[in-house]
Amino acid sequence: MPTIATWNVNSIKARLPIVTDWLKSFSPDVVMLQEIKCQDADFPEFEFKALGYEVLVHGQKSYNGVAILSRIGISDPVIGLPEHDGPPQSRYIEATVGGRWRVAGIYLPNGNPVADATGDPSEKFAYKLAWMDCLAAHAKRLLADDRPTILGGDFNVIPQPMDCWDPKVWEGDALMRPESRMRFHALLNQGWTDTTRALNPHPGLYSFWDYQAGAWQKNHGIRIDFLLASAEAADALLAAGVDSAPRGKEKASDHAPVWCRLAG
Repeated sequence: MPTIATWNVNSIKARLPIVTDWLKSFSPDVVMLQEIKCQDADFPEFEFKALGYEVLVHGQKSYNGVAILSRIGISDPVIGLPEHDGPPQSRYIEATVGGRWRVAGIYLPNGNPVADATGDPSEKFAYKLAWMDCLAAHAKRLLADDRPTILGGDFNVIPQPMDCWDPKVWEGDALMRPESRMRFHALLNQGWTDTTRALNPHPGLYSFWDYQAGAWQKNHGIRIDFLLASAEAADALLAAGVDSAPRGKEKASDHAPVWCRLAG
């Protein structure tokens, strides 16, 4: 029964004690990390290997960066989003874990500001939408493989009003723009299951709380981190949720780990 998690750590160097403490207490089998903000050579591989995890890293100096930690093995790695021809950024990593499960770690572009100084769509927002289109094409290919697959990560999309403490605050933001949400729902409609929402249909469940304006203390959060399961993986879904406890730690990431447990 593997437990698979995703966590935007907002700098692995700054959060290393919090991350290692969580690994010891929560004991996930596989974790996909985003926004590690370091190059491959600077990733703290030793500390994770000491806890029994193999490591696969796709880093970038100071920005972005993704990694997979697994204590059930890593094979057949893919580094970078296949067939993406935009500016190179470290936002995608994929591998087989446990000899069976295919997992993909995703740090989807934020996309803000949406418009440039002239009011036209900004390069950042255009990059986000193009990246989402490329992800959708690759996700469709993954589904065609008929393997139990999990797409996990920070998708930088607020899919529904219930995924936000106050939708009016986020109106016009790239995370809630119709273009972003439409692409996310089109991805789900390929046949992916939002594991958290499937087992937790109530509002008020979030994975991100801004550092500003006491958002954490007021529970002014949004849900932008997901574990999306293919049909084969969804059939094995036993439990899913958000572990908000690490967000309350001193010097915490502004995201919390999202997890699911699978049979088999």
